[in-house]
Amino acid sequence: MFRRLLIANRGEVAARVSRTARRMGIETVALASAADREAQWLSEVDHVVAIGGARASESYLDQDAVIEAARRTGAAALHPGWGFLSENDVFAQRVIDAGIAWVGPTPESIRRMGDKALARQTMQGFGLDPIPGSEESVGRVDEARRVAEEVGYPVLLKAVAGGGGRGMRGVDTPDALAEAFEAASAEAIASFGDGRIYLERRITAGRHVEVQILADGWGNVIHLGERECSLQRRHQKVMEEARAPGLDDAERDRILPRVVEAVCQAGYRGAGTVEMLVDEQGTAWFMEMNTRLQVEHPVTECLTGLDLVEEMLHIAANAPLRHTQADIAFDGHAIECRLNAEDPGQGFRPSPGVVTRLALPEGEGLRVDTHLREGDRIPPHYDSMVAKIIAHGPDRATALARMRAALDATVVEGVRTNRALHRWLLDRPEVIAGAYNTTSLERWLAEDTTEDAAWRG
Repeated sequence: MFRRLLIANRGEVAARVSRTARRMGIETVALASAADREAQWLSEVDHVVAIGGARASESYLDQDAVIEAARRTGAAALHPGWGFLSENDVFAQRVIDAGIAWVGPTPESIRRMGDKALARQTMQGFGLDPIPGSEESVGRVDEARRVAEEVGYPVLLKAVAGGGGRGMRGVDTPDALAEAFEAASAEAIASFGDGRIYLERRITAGRHVEVQILADGWGNVIHLGERECSLQRRHQKVMEEARAPGLDDAERDRILPRVVEAVCQAGYRGAGTVEMLVDEQGTAWFMEMNTRLQVEHPVTECLTGLDLVEEMLHIAANAPLRHTQADIAFDGHAIECRLNAEDPGQGFRPSPGVVTRLALPEGEGLRVDTHLREGDRIPPHYDSMVAKIIAHGPDRATALARMRAALDATVVEGVRTNRALHRWLLDRPEVIAGAYNTTSLERWLAEDTTEDAAWRG
């Protein structure tokens, strides 16, 4: 196993990867921008490298600086976490060319799946049908209009290089297409430096179900079950759970082996997630594949007992998978709430600042992933997620009850958070019944607009 690991990320992501590496006896190297150098969690790692300015472009996205930090500290491997450079095939190749092990899929896999239009073509060839839409990117509004007429409105415009809901616009009618196309392309350029757009039919009452896979360099692929990620706001996931309450065993038996076979044919290596949209008729359509670990991976870890960061490190060391599909069992149910530093009462505006008081829940079946300590500053330059609260139980009802108690025990002062939104969601009868889809959360928020609405906090 590697002696020293550089974690090319920050905050909760880097702290999560570091915990596993240290448990495995691997020395850890953390990066710290000008905005993060006083973060208290950095005292837990072996080496800290000051990487640059507060802006991500001056620090965590500076490929030269990150690779130089790995060289200077003698890191044998680099884990990119999720976000930032984790799905950048050029960076992955540069890391490999520098003689450093890349803890992730091959650059070719990242490129093929990172281009969403190419990924649709690839996975269709391996038996996963994509949502009906354009076969390639559409470069002009008139091309988009032609494809939209073929697949039927409503449609969804999506950035070819996209992720995290950026560069995405829904279009209900032809007269709204041109404006949405320009807006999606401009956002894609700003977010990814790539304005290419593709188009697909918008499945309005679908359920966002994703399948976690592990694959080694020896032709072995297994799945670790599925996650339900349909509670979303502006295409950003808010709450996730495993297993998906909207799937029965017959549907799982139909979907999961197909995903494993497609990933195997693709020659993939590492951890990854195949994202599907299940329509009202139960048809599972391929959306995209994320060539990295997902924010919501802890719910899968709770159910399977595996540490996915540890598995990634073994795969990166060219070891075969340590588990077969027959080894994987699923224990109960798990739910994750993303605690963000944002103000729901002010349009979910980010709420940076100093955390003056912090009390996080503890107890049976609870896990909290965070880097924060009382007195830490949440900078305005990065993603607003500050902690993930995970509740696990022998059944879904127990997991829900434990999550409610966990949120009630959570105290964050000095900044605003979306804790109240999560607490409000957990009491909704639709969530209790597991009867929701990708449009539910935004519809519920639109219906409950009073000044004292509970979700505002």
